[in-house]
Amino acid sequence: MTTDSGSGGAARRGMGFILLVALANAGGVIAFLPLLSLLLPVRIAEIAGEARIGLFTATVIAGALAASIANIAFGWASDRALARGRQRRPWVVLGLILLAASFVAVALAQTPAAIILAIILFQVAVNALLSPMFAIMADEVPGAQMGLAGGLIALGSPLASGVGALMIGLGLAGVGAQLGFVFAAVLICVVPLLRAPARPAAPASDGAPARLLGRDLAIAWTARLLVQIAGNVLSLYLVYYFVSIDPDLSAAQQVGPIGQLMTIAYLLPLPVAILIGRWSDRIGQRKPFLLAAATIAAIGLLGLALARDWSFAAPAFALYAMGSSVFLSIHSGFAMQLLPSAQNRGRDLGLINLTNTLPALLGPALAWALATPHDFGPVMLLLAALTLIGGGLVLGIRQQR
Repeated sequence: MTTDSGSGGAARRGMGFILLVALANAGGVIAFLPLLSLLLPVRIAEIAGEARIGLFTATVIAGALAASIANIAFGWASDRALARGRQRRPWVVLGLILLAASFVAVALAQTPAAIILAIILFQVAVNALLSPMFAIMADEVPGAQMGLAGGLIALGSPLASGVGALMIGLGLAGVGAQLGFVFAAVLICVVPLLRAPARPAAPASDGAPARLLGRDLAIAWTARLLVQIAGNVLSLYLVYYFVSIDPDLSAAQQVGPIGQLMTIAYLLPLPVAILIGRWSDRIGQRKPFLLAAATIAAIGLLGLALARDWSFAAPAFALYAMGSSVFLSIHSGFAMQLLPSAQNRGRDLGLINLTNTLPALLGPALAWALATPHDFGPVMLLLAALTLIGGGLVLGIRQQR
């Protein structure tokens, strides 16, 4: 049996702190998921009609470019602050301030150009929040508990989906009130971690050379990128997908049922991700679980490609969400253990975050090229293949963790 690196000599953190990390991560997901998955598609559909996919694609691509740069920049800035004896937490506070400003900009936007600019600001704000927050997790959670912490990260999507469903269910009047509700939920989740004192974990030491860790990290990066392309397409185009299989309901009419589906579909994987994360901590192996999870996600995507009504598409989406959520949560802790330098964690995590932002460039391009307002089947088939390839790539990682 192989032991997880980073476990030797590292003081364990209490379950309370790990829950705070998971809750803060959920706050980061709440910051972007309801807006991008529920509110933005409806507003763009109202503006663009049948041309909605083109305008939506342009908007999310512009935001993704801003997000890619911002995540690396704010991660690097928090690294420099740490090197000078300061903390990363003030950078999270800055992210919250920018997020509030971006929500105001989104609420006030009335034209295509204004929406695009508001989403650029929004993506900068979200990544100013997330980048130092993930570095805090890498700094302060020991390697031997990364599987558990990664599993608890799966809390983010169901909680964010629940906030979105509640936002719709409350019937809040206007996008300003809806975004105000979202921001309050973000604060409730993130502020407790900011109040917890910083306590860096003992440095990992398994004798692995930085060159080998860098090679393994590159493979892990590519695997996550391929899996995340599907996640990006579904998070952005799910409303339009369901309109394509049920054209009798408009985008606005689909939002409520889709919000409920997302809540259930992302809640079901949570106990599975936690159990598998803890199991992988015990046996010191992550790769078999990652491969199995990617395979399940690919099967779900195949089901979405074949679906012609809600009764088939809803369970297919739930199956996809199960596999994808488990893969991404376990992968998060896995990748943190492969970081070659403790001094540059924020910057390196920003590079890893490109697996979240580059799909926002690649995914919309694929959707624009292969999908129509009435048929998403071809793009779902391609996403299933990419997800399966991503799962297979983890077998090429040499480090046994």
